[in-house]
Amino acid sequence: MSNTSDTVFLRPLADSDSLEELTDLLHRSYKALADMGLRYMATHQDIGITRRRISDGTCWVAVIGEQIVGTITYHNPAHTKGSPFMEHPEVAHISQLGVEPDFQRRGIATQLMNQAEKQARDDGASEIALDTAESAGHLIDWYKRAC
Repeated sequence: MSNTSDTVFLRPLADSDSLEELTDLLHRSYKALADMGLRYMATHQDIGITRRRISDGTCWVAVIGEQIVGTITYHNPAHTKGSPFMEHPEVAHISQLGVEPDFQRRGIATQLMNQAEKQARDDGASEIALDTAESAGHLIDWYKRAC
């Protein structure tokens, strides 16, 4: 029998959720990447940037109890931009995938990716794009396995 205190629920970010806490979660979840010398926006963005980055998408959060432990932002094909490939009408986009360090390696990122994939299918997208650093081989490998 599973412990209900460890049950992960996914839901859209609510107006009552703190963008400051979400921004702090992103900083913590991307810290290992910053320590590798990678300067992802989520390593240092402020609350205004967090707000802007989720404004044209759907920000999903993973919650255990009352604590937000993970997040992903999904952008439907109409709001996907950044490269010529991402601007194809059948391509959705994800960004800001992050999980609290103490909750990593528990499948939460996979659950968030699955939610984004479901939403992409519902939106008629045939592909999901993202961007990451070429030097982040471990992330590229994870995304390949997640497909």
